[in-house]
Amino acid sequence: MTSPTRVLVLNSGSSSVKYQLLDMRDSSRLAVGLVERIGEQTSRLKHTCAATGETREHSGPIADHDAALKAVAEELTRDGLGLDSPELAAIGHRVVHGGMFFTEPTVIDDEVLAEIERLIPVAPLHNPANLTGIRTAQALRPDLPQVAVFDTAFHTTMPESAARYAIDPKIADRHRIRRYGFHGTSHAYVSRETARLLGKDPSEVNVIVLHLGNGASASAVERGRCVDTSMGLTPLEGLVMGTRSGDLDPAVIFHLERVGGMSTDEIDTLLNKRSGLFGLCGDNDMREIRRRIDEGDEEAELAFGIYIHRLKKYIGAYYAVLGQVDAVAFTAGVGENAAPVREAAIAGLEGLGLVVDAGLNAVRSGEPRLISPESARVAVAVVPTDEELEIATQTYALVGMDS
Repeated sequence: MTSPTRVLVLNSGSSSVKYQLLDMRDSSRLAVGLVERIGEQTSRLKHTCAATGETREHSGPIADHDAALKAVAEELTRDGLGLDSPELAAIGHRVVHGGMFFTEPTVIDDEVLAEIERLIPVAPLHNPANLTGIRTAQALRPDLPQVAVFDTAFHTTMPESAARYAIDPKIADRHRIRRYGFHGTSHAYVSRETARLLGKDPSEVNVIVLHLGNGASASAVERGRCVDTSMGLTPLEGLVMGTRSGDLDPAVIFHLERVGGMSTDEIDTLLNKRSGLFGLCGDNDMREIRRRIDEGDEEAELAFGIYIHRLKKYIGAYYAVLGQVDAVAFTAGVGENAAPVREAAIAGLEGLGLVVDAGLNAVRSGEPRLISPESARVAVAVVPTDEELEIATQTYALVGMDS
């Protein structure tokens, strides 16, 4: 009997479940889907079977994650890909926060669940939902290996000089305060694929990865290892994002409390949900912002300028951290699709060896590609991220040999 080769990847959010079923023999997708608005009357499930190309959509109330995953299982069964299949090797779960304890993909047991739960105070929006998805999947297939792949794991290679905040170490350690970083599966995948695009091994190149979506982060990857990243204790630190402020003077919080009369929860909501591009101009869709700029909208133009200014600062900072850079790679929704963002971020950095070719930058493609001229000292690349494939690859590498 041949060993099972399929991995189901689950990404459980607070009100959604994204999923993909992959065959690791060739990394092909067998099924892809999304359940959204869980717990509402307007819940929606969208499922696509890759083999047939058929897409099915269902609307109506889905009470909780247990009901959502059972609905996913039913859709997979309809395609002959059910969770009871002997070809299923494992279920891989995206877990946002793994702290310092988890530095690599980990088979989930009671101790792992307990540690993920202990980390809820530093990931209150994400880890509870991740736990719910894990426990529901365990109930559906208690005999199957369940693997946690952590967003923070790739960043645990940061030196203490990059990971520590300049506060009393005893207080920091007591409350688990340090820079953890996020989007790690994306940064790992994109840095590796960028090296491949250059025809080199990851251990031979230094890459600055710019993961630009609604959430955005930068990383400095030295010979395959992360040495710095822009997000910190939480995903709020760093770049200007869709609704998050990114870096700001921490005294702003005290000022808003003392002078503005705002509560802690109100400030939290302001900085995480009503700041960034949305807070600056009322839009967090880069396409809409660019349309408004083309129409002469000064508010949108200022928001774009602040966004690009912060991005340039991080490119320059990470160039200094690495000392020598082989490539800058753009990825995620904005990074892959917004040519004006790439052009503006690199403009003026010719002294660092960074140049964008306007014609190459304008090309739309789903493939990894260089957008810098051949003569450029540092490559500039667009590398579509694939976090689900990265989770599946790490999961299968952990359990595949034992299946």
